[in-house]
Amino acid sequence: MAFILKNRTFLLLLLVLAIASFFRLWQLNVIPPGLYPDVAINGNDALDSLKTAPPAGGFKLFYPENNGREGLMMWLIAFSFSIFGASVWSIKIVAAIIGIFTVLGLYLLTKELFNKNIALLASFFLAVSFWHTNFSRIGFRAILVPFVLVFGFYFLFKGFRTKSFLNFLVSGIFFGLGFYTYTTYRLIILLLPLILICWWYFKKDKKLLAGTAVFLLTAFLVALPIGIYFLYHPQDFISRATGVSIFSQPNIILAFGKSLVTHLGMFNIFGDANWRHNFSGDPMLPWALGIMFLTGIILSIKELVLSIRQKEHSKFMLHIFLLSWFFAMLLPGVLTYEGIPHALRVIGVIPVVFIFAGLGGGKVYQLLSQNIKKKKLFIFASFFFLFAVALSGFNQYFIKWAGNPNVQGAFTENLAEIGYYLNSLPETVQKYVIINEGGVPVPFPDGLPMPAQTPIFIERTKFGEPRATYLLPEDLNKIRKDENTIIIFIK
Repeated sequence: MAFILKNRTFLLLLLVLAIASFFRLWQLNVIPPGLYPDVAINGNDALDSLKTAPPAGGFKLFYPENNGREGLMMWLIAFSFSIFGASVWSIKIVAAIIGIFTVLGLYLLTKELFNKNIALLASFFLAVSFWHTNFSRIGFRAILVPFVLVFGFYFLFKGFRTKSFLNFLVSGIFFGLGFYTYTTYRLIILLLPLILICWWYFKKDKKLLAGTAVFLLTAFLVALPIGIYFLYHPQDFISRATGVSIFSQPNIILAFGKSLVTHLGMFNIFGDANWRHNFSGDPMLPWALGIMFLTGIILSIKELVLSIRQKEHSKFMLHIFLLSWFFAMLLPGVLTYEGIPHALRVIGVIPVVFIFAGLGGGKVYQLLSQNIKKKKLFIFASFFFLFAVALSGFNQYFIKWAGNPNVQGAFTENLAEIGYYLNSLPETVQKYVIINEGGVPVPFPDGLPMPAQTPIFIERTKFGEPRATYLLPEDLNKIRKDENTIIIFIK
């Protein structure tokens, strides 16, 4: 009993991580179904990275196909393939593990900023969240952004507290690696200067200044290779953002206002309508967590105002950091007009949203516990509430969303089935796949649209390279017909 009481926080954290692992690993091979082309191309690039050598191939800092992708996710998928073999599951497991570690990182960061109780609440809410669970099971490189942010900020704030150069060094590594993750991470350049300037202005500590220099130099050196790449390939730096930017709209102010309102409302009113990203149209937070999130953000604003009046520098720095993080990482969505609100583009806001939810939940618990006399009944009711939140998250993702037929189409299950069907055919059969569907053309193979990536990857998981011939509709004359010919149309 003494051991349990002494290590209660540790055991509760293990429980939270076990729940997070269950949400991210259970039935990972079949949920979500199919294989979306944007994920399939990550797998194909990872296979190419393992099988080819520079300068023609090998591991790249930036993969320019499909509007361009930073390289870290492909490197991790290639590492997964080298351990588990090439498969859809081997792509998903990378995202799942990153998602689990993000839950741990959020606990560490929130504990560093507040206390262990708020940290446990925030990490638990993240563990059972539909939003983060979903992106932890797909294979999009964006899942790396929350991971980098929570650990980067954890070691940075720990460095501020301990003045340890090692913490600044590790933080710099994380923030430098962030530039190899996902385009929207680049908005960190708006947030970091504010944090560093605030801490230096109020602390004026020479050792802190030296630690900050270590942090900045490390982040710079880690990010330097991709920075040099963009210097020589400036078109790759902006290629993905140009097509959906509000700055391409006739009325920029109107487009910005509409996008801002829809993104601010996505947490409690109307969320992402894309079935790949969300249970279409549902708020990104269930109603109970939505209330706690609003409570937390109101508390943070209140504490910020009070800290200015009372000149409490530590509180000011804490809450200006949280609020700045929220708005800075919301900008990648706000500055676009297509598919808004867009849960994927603002994925960097996920950790701070759940810090606010933990902060609000802690405040609600504190207020209720002070006014309820039957403490044991209140504690039981609190655990029942947390169980209900977890059960609701499970039902939303694994029952309602996973069982919805719209999800199969959103993840192009038909394309994956074509790949598995091709794998089942004898080698003697001539196989042709006609790509009669639009999409970004990809140099391999032969400039075909993106939908070809899914069946090609499925073939490569079994044979190393595709055995079928992939053609555009205008190339039907290349088909050699005989009794052992099968032609499949993708449309």
